[in-house]
Amino acid sequence: MHQNEDVRFTSSSIKLPQFCPLTLHHPTLNPFFTNLHLLLQNFPKFQHPFHQNGGISQTLSKFTHPFHQKFNLQNAILQFLSKPRNINPFSWSLSNTPLLCCASIALTQSNLDGTPLSGPKTGSGNEERVLISEVLVRNKDGEELERKDLESEALNALKACRPNSALTVREVQEDVHRIVASGYFCSCMPVAVDTRDGIRLVFQVEPNQEFHGLVCEGANVLPASFIEDSFRDGYGKIVNIKRLDEIISSINGWYMERGLFGAVSGIEMLSGGMIRLEVSEAEVNNITIRFLDRTGEPTVGKTRPETILRQLTTKKGQVYSMLQGKRDVDTVLAMGIMEDVSIIPQPAGDTGKVDLVMNVVERKSGAGISAGGGISSGITSGPLAGLIGSCAIYHKNLFGRNQKLNLSLERGQIDSIFRINYTDPWIEGDDKRTSRSMMIQNSRTPGSLVHNHPGGSLTIGRVTAGIEYSRPFRPKWNGTAGIIFQRAGARDDKGNPIIRDYYSSPLTASGNTHDDMLLAKLETVYTGSGDPGSSVFVFNMDQGLPVWSEWLVFNRVNARARKGLVLGPMRLLLSFSGGHVVGNFPPHEAFVLGGTNSVRGYEEGTVGSGRSYAVGCGEISFPLMGPLEGAVFADYGTDLGSGPSVPGDPAGARLKPGSGYGCGVGIRVDSPLGPLRLEYAFNDQRTGRFHFGVGLRN
Repeated sequence: MHQNEDVRFTSSSIKLPQFCPLTLHHPTLNPFFTNLHLLLQNFPKFQHPFHQNGGISQTLSKFTHPFHQKFNLQNAILQFLSKPRNINPFSWSLSNTPLLCCASIALTQSNLDGTPLSGPKTGSGNEERVLISEVLVRNKDGEELERKDLESEALNALKACRPNSALTVREVQEDVHRIVASGYFCSCMPVAVDTRDGIRLVFQVEPNQEFHGLVCEGANVLPASFIEDSFRDGYGKIVNIKRLDEIISSINGWYMERGLFGAVSGIEMLSGGMIRLEVSEAEVNNITIRFLDRTGEPTVGKTRPETILRQLTTKKGQVYSMLQGKRDVDTVLAMGIMEDVSIIPQPAGDTGKVDLVMNVVERKSGAGISAGGGISSGITSGPLAGLIGSCAIYHKNLFGRNQKLNLSLERGQIDSIFRINYTDPWIEGDDKRTSRSMMIQNSRTPGSLVHNHPGGSLTIGRVTAGIEYSRPFRPKWNGTAGIIFQRAGARDDKGNPIIRDYYSSPLTASGNTHDDMLLAKLETVYTGSGDPGSSVFVFNMDQGLPVWSEWLVFNRVNARARKGLVLGPMRLLLSFSGGHVVGNFPPHEAFVLGGTNSVRGYEEGTVGSGRSYAVGCGEISFPLMGPLEGAVFADYGTDLGSGPSVPGDPAGARLKPGSGYGCGVGIRVDSPLGPLRLEYAFNDQRTGRFHFGVGLRN
């Protein structure tokens, strides 16, 4: 893995004795002891991260922290955290091993009493072995340690150095490393002393300071409570380098889990047991948009850069978050005018900040003509029952501002809708992501759902115009407010206006050939994760405004909710909807019960129509094979006895029951349009019926 040259840890300086040539004051000297001394004297000199030799910084080779081995992206993050710094008199770096380093190794000769030394030599070749009679741990002055627990830690760390054992310099070196690796000591020096009983090996150690306080710099998004909790257990105790390594890993892990470009970049042991922790966080310096063609070459874009930039939640001055960047990519793709989007972070010179380059590939054309087809649930008879053809002329990126213009025509056996719609997904100058939509529509839909009769048919014609504003006001919550004018009336199968149906029930509330109304609309929508079966809640209200005396005044509220629960391999889907109307309203605006999205097992609208209604559904789906799912369901719906209160009581004239239930089975197949549903259900009248639908139930 690439070694990071820019991340360094620093600590307080501690002076070590200098190496000096061995001077013996005796006429004769044990040759084996001299051999050991010469081998140790030529041994490479190492230094612990909390140690300094003679005030000259000894910097270990740079390496990658063990935490980084788990996350390859950490190297890239650390590159952004490069900041020019003054090198302290003492420093250490992160490594492929924990923050554990070696100590200086030297040999000193204590005052001897003049007795000639002797001792056996074992081994062969270059691996000289010296017999050690005693192994002790002392402080740097050669005295016993005040804390016996630290002496035990050092002795327990030894592996090769035992009394009455023959040792090589390599084995002594490894045990020195093990003592320092325990994390409690900032230096360790092996000293060989010749005694009458043999050679005594003394490890002179210097413990780390006790931890008495923390100074943290540069942590702007890292919670102070997280840092305090990490260091709390060590207060008043000897600083342990292994524990510091774990803390550094946990802090870096906190940033990584949240996708933030941040990491510990320095740590220093100050006098008085204070630790200074330095954290580097890569702030966003600049964001630029780069347009590319399909071959990856730069090109001139049709979309204004500011239109894209305003979609991003990542802003200058924030600590860059990869998770937030991914959400920004998804948001730009959701505009519908981009074919591909990516964000590339780059170092902003030596500032420790990051520049973001967003590469975007626009769709080949923002305008065009489309054609398609569909099914209307309101038509259940005839040779082409329910089939609808459609065509549209559209532009998805007007003026390079992501504004939409759509002219569409839908035509079926009876249905027809001509619609002009203009949408601005984000009004310029607004900081709340408010969208605006304006529409004009002329539609003709079947009136058979409420006013079906034998020997003929009627349609409800509506001319509608309105404007709506919508914005998110909380995570997963969206609100819409608007005002809509509508003129609606009924016509027979020859296109002539009529005011009464086959059963002499009125078709308008005003008694004229058409009803005029100006509706104020409010709607609130909650959407969960967006996965099939996730929670959904919708509440809307329409209020008729009495601008003119003949305009209808009524209030209509409607709510629906859906909740999905996972039961092992199966999924339970519960849904409920209900509504109520108060005031003078057209009969064809009554709530309709029965059909594919209401009570299955019944034809559309044959359960009832009323001022009020409630529908509940329970469904269990389970996998069959591949994208195919099976389902078992049950529905129940009622008009709550409100059918007779609808002007003319159209449900009573047609002997609709007003309530009913159905149950059945079905299969689901995933498609780009949503689940394709084919179902068969029986109702409480013991009749069955097939249903076909697209998407989840409303």
